[in-house]
Amino acid sequence: MIWPFRPNFCKQIARVEISGAIAASTRKQVLTALKTVEERKFPAVLLRIDSPGGTVVDSQEIHAAIERLRETQGTKVIASFGNISASGGVYVGVSADHIVANSGTITGSIGVILRGNNLEKLLDRVGVSFKTIKSGPYKDILSFDRELTDPERDILQALIDSSYHQFVEAVSKGRKLEPDQVREFADGRVFTGQQALELGLVDRLGTEEDARRWACELVGLDPEKTRTFAIEAQKSALDRALNRSQTIARLNAASAWVDFELTTNGQPLWMYHP
Repeated sequence: MIWPFRPNFCKQIARVEISGAIAASTRKQVLTALKTVEERKFPAVLLRIDSPGGTVVDSQEIHAAIERLRETQGTKVIASFGNISASGGVYVGVSADHIVANSGTITGSIGVILRGNNLEKLLDRVGVSFKTIKSGPYKDILSFDRELTDPERDILQALIDSSYHQFVEAVSKGRKLEPDQVREFADGRVFTGQQALELGLVDRLGTEEDARRWACELVGLDPEKTRTFAIEAQKSALDRALNRSQTIARLNAASAWVDFELTTNGQPLWMYHP
C-alpha cells in the first residue's frame, strides 16, 4: 500500500498575516489560521502585522487566541511589524513572545477613539429633521442629527477610559512593563520602530526574515533549512481573478475601507488616524 505524503509540520514554522484594518473578517481569518496551527502542531508562528488598528473586541479576541495558543500548546510566537503596526496592531502584537520591527515602522498610537458625526446644521439647511421616540434619555446617544449633551459626553468618556485601561494592562503584561511606564507614552502618539525599541515596546529591530530566523532558533530549528508554511484565507476563483487587476484590487481595498468606516461609526476603536 502506498501511503500519501504527509508533511511534518513539527519541522516547519507557520506564517500568519494580519493586514489592513482589524475587523470581524480579519478576526475570523486569523482565528481559523491559529486553529490550523494548533491542529497541525506547528512549533512556532511568524505573525506578520501590517495594520493601523481596528475594533476593540476583534483585536481582543485575536490577542486572547494567541495567548491561549502559547499557553496550551507551548507554541512560540514572533510578531513582525511591517510598514505600520499601530493601536489595535500593537494590542495584537503584545500577545506574542517577542516583537521585531523595522527601524522605520510606524507603531504606537496606544489609545482609544470613538467617533460620531454631527450633521445638525446641514440637515437644518436642507429642511430635514428627525422625530425620536426612545425608552431612555441615552438610547440615541451619538445620533448624527444633534450635539452631544454633557451627561452623554461623560458616559462616553467613561467608556473610552475603561477601554484605554484594558489596553494599558495588555501592553504592561505583554511587554513586562509597569502600567505607569506604559501610560507615559500611551497617549495616542506614534513612534518609529527605533523609538519603540528604546521604550521597550519591541525587542529587536529587523526585517521579517530576521523575525523568521529568530522563530526558528527559539524552537531549535535550523533557519537555513526550515520551511515556512503560509496559512492564508481561502479565496474564490472570482477573487483570484480580480486580484490580477491592480486597478480592481485598489477599488476593492477602498470599498473595504469605506465599509469599515460606516460599520464602525459609533464604536470604540483602537485605530491610528494619520
